[in-house]
Amino acid sequence: MSEAIRVVVADDQQVVREGLVALLGLIDGVDVVGAAANGVEAVDLVARGNVDVVLMDLRMPVLDGTQATARITADFPQVAVLVLTTYADDASIANALRAGARGYLTKDAGRAEIGAALRSTAAGQSTFDAEVTKRLVAGLAPGPSARQTDGLTARETEVLRLIAGGLSNPEIAARLFISEATVKTHINNTFAKIGARHRAEAVRYAYRNGIASEA
Repeated sequence: MSEAIRVVVADDQQVVREGLVALLGLIDGVDVVGAAANGVEAVDLVARGNVDVVLMDLRMPVLDGTQATARITADFPQVAVLVLTTYADDASIANALRAGARGYLTKDAGRAEIGAALRSTAAGQSTFDAEVTKRLVAGLAPGPSARQTDGLTARETEVLRLIAGGLSNPEIAARLFISEATVKTHINNTFAKIGARHRAEAVRYAYRNGIASEA
């Protein structure tokens, strides 16, 4: 039996925080190891160790969720941050993802969706709910109607398609029978060519240019 995913819940509203702790306690394979009322408390809990994923609210006092995410992903890269918030506007999504969040859900998400997202983020995949995905695909400006590749090689295009499919670097390496180091090289080259700063922007590019829908 695989080990449980160790989760810290960060939300400034006590009733929400306690409700999330209770809800996560009903999900098989999830173990809540701490609860934080602000970003500083979340960072402190992660610093104590034994944390796999932080379920992070964005609007919090002392240190907000975006700032806390940036600290955690910089100082503890082995820990994934999954945003769970009321806000799904472009600025909130972009800021959280730039800070290093691996996934983004709104508080409309149910127990099954949250459980699946925790498992995905813990496994190194990016995960977004339907509303966030729609915004990522739409982007801040309409994309070109014709498919363009910006000089991507066939292998870089394939790697981009797999990223858009939610695969982690190890999964891409296994799918293409190449090393993780080679995957990272392809990703770096691809991001440079398409002007993507993070995976979310790469996913948006893939959808806008018809790469994500290829068989």
